[in-house]
Amino acid sequence: MAFLEVSDLSKSYGEGAGRTHVLEGINLKVEEGEFIAIVGFSGSGKTTLISAIAGLIDADRGGVIFKGRAIDGPGQDRGVVFQSYSLMPWLTVTGNVALAVDAAFPDKSRAERRQVVDAYVDMVGLAHARDRRPAELSGGMRQRVAVARALAMRPEVLLLDEPLSALDALTRAKLQDELAAICEKEKKTIVLITNDVDEAILLADRIIPLTPGPGATLGPDFRVGLTRPRDRGAINSDPEFIRLRAQITEYLMAAADTPEAGSSPAAAVPDIEKLARLDTLPKAYREASETPRDERFLRFSELKKVYPTPKGPLTVVEGFEFSMNKGEFVTLIGHSGCGKSTVLSMAAGLNPITGGAIVLDGAHVTDAGPDRAVVFQAPSLMPWLTAYENVALGVDRVYPKASAEERRDVVEYYLERVGLADAMQKPASDLSNGMKQRVGIARAFALSPKLLLLDEPFGMLDSLTRWELQDVLMDVWKRTQVTAICVTHDVDEAILLADRVVMMSNGPNARIGNVMDVDLPRPRSRKQLLTHPDYYAYREELLDFLEAYEGGADPSAEQLKSIEEKRRARIARQSMRPAIEAAE
Repeated sequence: MAFLEVSDLSKSYGEGAGRTHVLEGINLKVEEGEFIAIVGFSGSGKTTLISAIAGLIDADRGGVIFKGRAIDGPGQDRGVVFQSYSLMPWLTVTGNVALAVDAAFPDKSRAERRQVVDAYVDMVGLAHARDRRPAELSGGMRQRVAVARALAMRPEVLLLDEPLSALDALTRAKLQDELAAICEKEKKTIVLITNDVDEAILLADRIIPLTPGPGATLGPDFRVGLTRPRDRGAINSDPEFIRLRAQITEYLMAAADTPEAGSSPAAAVPDIEKLARLDTLPKAYREASETPRDERFLRFSELKKVYPTPKGPLTVVEGFEFSMNKGEFVTLIGHSGCGKSTVLSMAAGLNPITGGAIVLDGAHVTDAGPDRAVVFQAPSLMPWLTAYENVALGVDRVYPKASAEERRDVVEYYLERVGLADAMQKPASDLSNGMKQRVGIARAFALSPKLLLLDEPFGMLDSLTRWELQDVLMDVWKRTQVTAICVTHDVDEAILLADRVVMMSNGPNARIGNVMDVDLPRPRSRKQLLTHPDYYAYREELLDFLEAYEGGADPSAEQLKSIEEKRRARIARQSMRPAIEAAE
């Protein structure tokens, strides 16, 4: 008998015509000490599944059996960590953990309970912050408190519902490593819900996809045969990691494309063949985007940014020197606080330049203007306007001499390009987050900008939506060839989008640490990159670069050069392999 078993579990919400079937016939067996990762996307029912296992909600059919007994509610034997921390704001770190320990072990003495609290606060690395309150903690530290609280109750099963998804990349990576170490030490049975395939492979013994809803069910098992402990940099070169990662990603992408996946036509990625008639850009757009300058179209010259602080001036970026040709796509990557968004906001004219200059198409950037379109994490739409009206707002201002028909062509062209042909007249308030960001992308391209600036445009979206919108962005960009800069913390996104990746050093006084040319064929898609022999060499260089700067480190020029040479050597070896195999 399995240690934990989910048997034919189904769950719906609502009544009558409005009833939504969230989960349908979920069957899962988990052995004692096993680490299971369930990978799914927004709306697939992941939180519903974890809540049912925790006993927080009742199933419509089927149920959960733990150690041979059907569960009928929450219990101390199942610890839960959700995406939101749910800490008591008036209690310290110790107080929040003690609250759970006191409830779980009322028969223990006060000294014994305090010993349990201290042990788990130490385990998650918060001994130095034990007397701080949640408002004094970073997001990563708050999630550490939530993990400590769950572990301190000494549950037999630990249920983790996307516990790291709201954190930045560096904090997420650190907590993944800490979680792996804790799990190895505690030897818990763990069920992790995540939308990050890499996270699942790094941590789990077995990975199971949850198909998109409604009526979501579990897909096939993918067993992770990688030895522990697993180092994210080292496994990037492991053929088994590469094979497994491609297999799981391709399965998820295929599952999302099936008719039963539940996505509406308006939310689907545009059919490229169907849009062949749209290959010719609208006349007004073509006329507005013409310029004779190709080389050094955009120049950052000794760029510097200083902020005043109570402790004196803080230099965030210094000596940022970089040139781009017209039509080039560059991504900026680096750890939190390295000044990526500061550089982008100065290029947009939204943040004054302290020193140096930014020159776009021969003119100095001094303030904001329609020649620079910006797409932020949140698209900032007017909720009472339709998708069409939100795009038309900018188009009407940028093309004052165009006829009403020409302006309509521009608006409709880009909304169709991003897959919103059937949702043009929907109010922004009725759109999903992914659809809102599609409107934001359409609005930016429709302005015929000389420079497109994207500040982590997909950072708030789940993996599936992010993959879809990356493809949408690439499809629209390849037709316009607008000069573009994208700030991202996602290594895969940086490679997928860019002609060059600019890697920034740690702040303060952040500078360009390295620049990587991405010599991969265009047009690109995530599926194609997963099978390209050189892709993981580029990925390895970025991971090694980020690791070199981890924890505020300042690597030498020689160390950075060796990282670059490592990638070149790997690509050279791979290019010689077919000839060697043929000779053998």
